[in-house]
Amino acid sequence: MLSFKSAAVAALSVVGLAVLSACNAEEPAKNVAVVNGVPIPQARMDLILKMQQGKGQKDSEEMRTQLREALITREILAQEAVKKGLDQSEELRTQLDMTREQFLVNAFLTDYLKTHNPTDAELQAEYEAVKKEQYDPNAKEYKARHILIKPAKDDPKAVAAAKQKAEGLLAQLKKGAKFEDLAKKYSDDPGSKGRGGELDWTDGTDLVAPFVAGMKALNKGETSKTLVKTQFGFHIIRLDDVRPVEFPTFEQVKDKVAEQLIGKQRDQLIEELRKSAKVE
Repeated sequence: MLSFKSAAVAALSVVGLAVLSACNAEEPAKNVAVVNGVPIPQARMDLILKMQQGKGQKDSEEMRTQLREALITREILAQEAVKKGLDQSEELRTQLDMTREQFLVNAFLTDYLKTHNPTDAELQAEYEAVKKEQYDPNAKEYKARHILIKPAKDDPKAVAAAKQKAEGLLAQLKKGAKFEDLAKKYSDDPGSKGRGGELDWTDGTDLVAPFVAGMKALNKGETSKTLVKTQFGFHIIRLDDVRPVEFPTFEQVKDKVAEQLIGKQRDQLIEELRKSAKVE
């Protein structure tokens, strides 16, 4: 379990110098402590507490005490760094400038989103546009089973033996053997073997092309009359069911639509700002 002390130190390491240094203009009465004449503003403590609470950490006197000690330690070390002239390092200054700039960018985008949250009407319009672009009303998904026989190794004899075994199973099916029983006993696909060869509903995009072609060539309830060969081995396929692909409802994907629309608005804003900026 993360202790209060380690949580306090971890929080300080995340906040960053740019944010903490921005809090130095507080009145003395609102300081957490004064170290060698340098105040540590209460705003730093408040910011870290807010961040910790956002992660589920409960506020407590013990937590505040640990944070205060960590802030004091940090200030002492920072002062020692200044005494050594480390603050004059060009690399460090660049890092501080970049950190400050990143916080400003985040603050700007956060402020923008406060007044530019999409309305339900805008979200609905975006949903309809995406649906029109992506949804194929003729698309179907398939519920199939298969028996896979894999060659023991990659050589002609092993391949021929696997094919012969698969053809034997196909012959048993044609004589009335139960597909599920043969799949459980002989299939080399560990993911579906225990379920009698049953596969999840699929539109085929997650399957290899020869298998998809063999599956789609079948009518509902039909078993393949010949073996289907893929890089995995030899398949016997049975098509159990077919249904139209249903596009998710607006409510199901509303959050994702909002995220996408906000992203588009943000990118548009950035592009407009870039166009209006004078870049030499």
